[in-house]
Amino acid sequence: MAAFGVVILSHLGLITGQTAGLALLISYATGWGFGPVFFALNLPFYYLGYIRMGAAFVAKTFVAVALVSALSIILPHQIQFDRLNPAIGAVLFGFATGSALLALFRHGASLGGIGIVALWLQDKTGFRAGYTQIMVDAGIFAAALWMLPLPLVAYSALGALVVNMVIALNHSRDRYIAR
Repeated sequence: MAAFGVVILSHLGLITGQTAGLALLISYATGWGFGPVFFALNLPFYYLGYIRMGAAFVAKTFVAVALVSALSIILPHQIQFDRLNPAIGAVLFGFATGSALLALFRHGASLGGIGIVALWLQDKTGFRAGYTQIMVDAGIFAAALWMLPLPLVAYSALGALVVNMVIALNHSRDRYIAR
């Protein structure tokens, strides 16, 4: 689902937040594929993930990142859009990726290094993880304004909003505790 979301974003020339958004910006700026960039960007974060969340989390996250990276290379050759409205695409991206992230969270995994750093900073300094993520996303979207037309950045923001709303309305650690 997350790789499908990336296919939608890259087809429309949109971005998102977090590590995936940074990987998209780098891929747009350099012409390098999203998959290899996303995979490489996540590598430095696994050590922090191991310290903060444990070996099982890192192993699952590594597999998830590797699959999204590989599928983001394969899927564009299998899925083509004759016509896709950017607003509809942004919302589809948001629902697909938000659902994918919920499934990963449910199974003790993640898709990106920024979240790991945010949790680590929260543990070390008390600075809220959500604020760190908002600051990083603001930086990514600000950089996007230098590279992309304003309407594409606005559609991107819509997609990011949908992802975050799906997670905010549906994710709760206590839902995953067997009683």
